[in-house]
Amino acid sequence: MKVILRKTLAAAAALLATTAWADVNIGVTLSLTGPGSGLGIPANNQFKLWPKEIAGEKVNLIILDDASDPGKGVGNVRRFVTDDKVDMIIGGSITVVSAAIAPVASDAKTVQLSVAPVGVPPAQEPWIFRLPQGFSVMAHPVVEHMKKQGVKTLGFLGYTDAYGELWLKEITAQGEKAGIKVVASERFARTDTSVTPQALKLVQANPDAMLVVASGSGAAMPHMALVERGYKGRIYQTHAAATPDLVRIGGKNVEGAYVVSGPAVIAEQLPDNHPSKQVAVDFVTKYEAAVGKGMRNQFAGHAYDAKIVLEKVLPVALKKARPGTPEFRVALRDAVETMGRTVFAHGVMNWTPADHWGYTNETGVMLKVVNGQFVVEK
Repeated sequence: MKVILRKTLAAAAALLATTAWADVNIGVTLSLTGPGSGLGIPANNQFKLWPKEIAGEKVNLIILDDASDPGKGVGNVRRFVTDDKVDMIIGGSITVVSAAIAPVASDAKTVQLSVAPVGVPPAQEPWIFRLPQGFSVMAHPVVEHMKKQGVKTLGFLGYTDAYGELWLKEITAQGEKAGIKVVASERFARTDTSVTPQALKLVQANPDAMLVVASGSGAAMPHMALVERGYKGRIYQTHAAATPDLVRIGGKNVEGAYVVSGPAVIAEQLPDNHPSKQVAVDFVTKYEAAVGKGMRNQFAGHAYDAKIVLEKVLPVALKKARPGTPEFRVALRDAVETMGRTVFAHGVMNWTPADHWGYTNETGVMLKVVNGQFVVEK
């Protein structure tokens, strides 16, 4: 009888061992070096603050530098899906890297939480979700602000890549509906160190306002070029420029700039009834306690929001499959797609099967640079 009991207990133990959950592995590719490092480093600082366990499960972050290079980003993600068998991918920090890795994630049927706003072909849409706000959502408050300021003509100075192209498309379409025409458009590469010829052409066109489309530290240079070439009108910046680098590098030349942003970077200035205030304050308080006062950054905020996603979807996916399996990756995708209204530091998210951007037009906040600080526009 004792032999039978021992065998029964051993069999039960073996069954429990085979059904025990494996660790949840997440591959993260970030621009820790290169022109996108001003975006990737803050996100990495926030990932360092993640807990070792989320929703009761051990979560391993495998973080690699893609050097702001799409090819290296693809190499990182291929390693994630082939060698590391990750359950989810987070990245890249910049649009061109996110776009490059999207087909790899899609082919592997692995959720990609992009830290950059990026458009992809329809076939890749089922597996990519954006942590930043979409172009239409963020262009909305910019156009509304321009209307109030009486802007009728607009100059555009932006990246040659997808981030610049999608912003140009959106601001042109929304601007036309509001009676604002893009009368001059100039482009530059992320690696360019000067935009003097482009700035001269735009200043000569003398539109009522300019829109600079760049990111992180790279957003200061084109803005400074316009001011130094004598432009006196209003200059707007996109949400990728809502970082301390803009004012640190731009100095007095960016005073008075208008910058659209998510709510995370100006948490304390939000009204008490704003849905994101409590979460945004939690983000900036903990981040600046670890990194330094005044170092809040919207890309760190996206890394904070990614943890909120995991906290909500892991318990749901774990009811359907175990980590490290194709079934678990599908369950994660389905859980993200149907997680419903969720308050982020960057706004209120509501991803659906038909919408993997998720934010609403109430998300964007217009800021103004005043005495080297971002101040909410009233």
